Amino acid sequence: MEQDLSNSLQNSLKLTSSSPAFATRMQSGSPMVTDEEFTGNVKAQLAKLFGLSLKLTAPEEPDVEPLVAACTAKFGDYQCNNAMSLWAKIKGKRTQFRGPPAVGEAIKNNLPPSEMIESCSIAGPGFVNVVLSKNWMAKSIQKMLIDGIDSWAPKLSIKRAVVDFSSPNIAKEMHVGHLRSTIIGDSLARMLEFSKVEVLRRNHVGDWGTQFGMLIEFLFEKFPNYEDVNEKAIGDLQAFYKESKQRFDADPDFKERAQRAVVRLQGGEDRYRRAWAQICEISRNEFQRVYQRLGVHLEEKGESFYNPYIPGVLKALTEQGLVEESQGCQVIFIDGFNIPLIVVKSDGGYNYASTDMTAIWYRLNEERAEWIIYVTDVGQQQHFAMVFKAAQRAGWLPVVDRSYPKASHVGFGLVLGDDGKRFRTRSSEVVRLVDLLDEAKARSKKELIDRGKGQEWTEEDIEQTAEAVGYGAVKYADLKNNRLTNYTFNYDQMLNDKGNTAVYLLYAHARICSIIRKSGKDIEELKKTGTLVLDHVDERVLGLHLLQFAEVVEEACMNLLPNVLCEYLYNLSEKFSTFYQQCKVVGSEEETSRLLLCEATAVVMRKCFYLLGITPIYKI
Repeated sequence: MEQDLSNSLQNSLKLTSSSPAFATRMQSGSPMVTDEEFTGNVKAQLAKLFGLSLKLTAPEEPDVEPLVAACTAKFGDYQCNNAMSLWAKIKGKRTQFRGPPAVGEAIKNNLPPSEMIESCSIAGPGFVNVVLSKNWMAKSIQKMLIDGIDSWAPKLSIKRAVVDFSSPNIAKEMHVGHLRSTIIGDSLARMLEFSKVEVLRRNHVGDWGTQFGMLIEFLFEKFPNYEDVNEKAIGDLQAFYKESKQRFDADPDFKERAQRAVVRLQGGEDRYRRAWAQICEISRNEFQRVYQRLGVHLEEKGESFYNPYIPGVLKALTEQGLVEESQGCQVIFIDGFNIPLIVVKSDGGYNYASTDMTAIWYRLNEERAEWIIYVTDVGQQQHFAMVFKAAQRAGWLPVVDRSYPKASHVGFGLVLGDDGKRFRTRSSEVVRLVDLLDEAKARSKKELIDRGKGQEWTEEDIEQTAEAVGYGAVKYADLKNNRLTNYTFNYDQMLNDKGNTAVYLLYAHARICSIIRKSGKDIEELKKTGTLVLDHVDERVLGLHLLQFAEVVEEACMNLLPNVLCEYLYNLSEKFSTFYQQCKVVGSEEETSRLLLCEATAVVMRKCFYLLGITPIYKI
């Protein structure tokens, strides 16, 4: 890695801000970039400065993108890594440079003056290391405390996105398999919304298809006065579905009636439409119990919504010459895949591909989305890859993946039990999501009671804290993993108050709030009258990490990886612990400054919690 170069190489090529060239440049009268222009993203701000320098260094190469990254070693806070790649472009041409180190030195010397930068140095083959000014860092953090954390929101190039997530099937219980899609999708939507993107949160429920004939016919049979039926009468929807499926498989007459019911439903017959709507409504109420616990908001646009648009979309694709007949089906052939995308089955019926092609058309043309994000398990990766390729063939999406509009599949792995297999109950049933969440809350509540909080807190406080910790633990245990990997669901691990868990992080936040409360100071008044400084090394380390918040959120958002934000949050908590151990806060000479640093840490932690869908707690 660039930062791990040998000390001898570092020393032989080191140029600092104390060098005559740097001092001359600082006195040259060039306008200095001030903190007013800071957008909350240090990496982006430095990239602007290095972009100006690169234009001066190599004016004949105007399209060079600045390569700026945070340092992980001791040579600086950030590093510009353009010298080697720029040398590769200009060597052999008429140039005054004699290698990457000289290019790096020129990049450093051409940097415009900025109060952001305390010093620069050259390392190895032209890496430009940057040390940020601690005064600028402190002023930027204090400005955030006054302006609010939203002033550090990333600024993305898109205005509207669709996030398609959760998407359970009507008449089936939401189970642990829906947990990851719901939690990951909600977190991605929150990060995009924080970044000032209008997000259309879409619940693409399975509310259409042949199974509804079976369900409707069973409803008519079991409840002759079906219009008076409510959730209590039907009871467990999963059991109702299983009973109807058993009848369908065992009784040929029932099967025939169910198949006719599908035709009548799709034909718009009123009695069948009303029965279908009733089943859907009962399911929605069940789903809402889960969404209410998770604090997730979605707008339903299920398969049935797109059904009227399918014929027109397929007609347009056929006229473009994309749809061909193959073995009695209507298909779209996709380069690179052994099988075609079937859009009309041999019996003339539509399928998932018909609906998904229509949905992507609708989202691009009617909803004007610039980015469409599908959050499903990795097993559907090939299906969506084919849908996206077909949309490219149709001209709906650009062929270049990095340009907009674009579509992305966010795949995720399985939730496993302690036995390494899919997480199920002892009777091999899939775990109901409501039961799973209620169990997490119950365990969290028991822990609070065991710690004596039943005597200290109100029942409302106990309930709210148990929900925040229990539900937050489930979410964080999922989100902290790279979404592509499987993870083991274990209550004891996720509810542990030590290590990288939501419980540890929530308690850490509550402790920071307690420090501020115990000081007896009005933190809002201190924001206006106090001054934050970062003189101690651990104050500076914590301050730098706070300033990296916006770029981390942008990275997590653009790469669709919530675990990046989880890692940042855990590291923030660890850096605060080190600061608090090394720097006395209450009663110290630096009390005001350090209370402001505590408050900045709490503010950033709360925003991280919000972006992960976790409710913070303020006392323990």
